[in-house]
Amino acid sequence: MRQILYMAPPSAVRFNPTIAAFYRRLRGNGKVAKVTLVACMRKLLTMLNAMVRDGRRWGPPPIVGA
Repeated sequence: MRQILYMAPPSAVRFNPTIAAFYRRLRGNGKVAKVTLVACMRKLLTMLNAMVRDGRRWGPPPIVGA
C-alpha cells in the first residue's frame, strides 16, 4: 500500500490545489522534499478516509466567498 500511496503525491502536487498549497507551504518552511511528499501521502489518505466515512465522491474544492 505504501508503494501505491508514494506514487500519488507527485501528481496531486501538480493537479490538486489543496495538496499543492500544502506542499508549497511545507517546502517554504524548509522541509526536505521526501519528507514533504510523505506528509502529502498522509494528507491524501486522511482525505480519502473522510470521503469514505461521509459517503462523498471526489470533486473540486468549494469556492470560498462565492
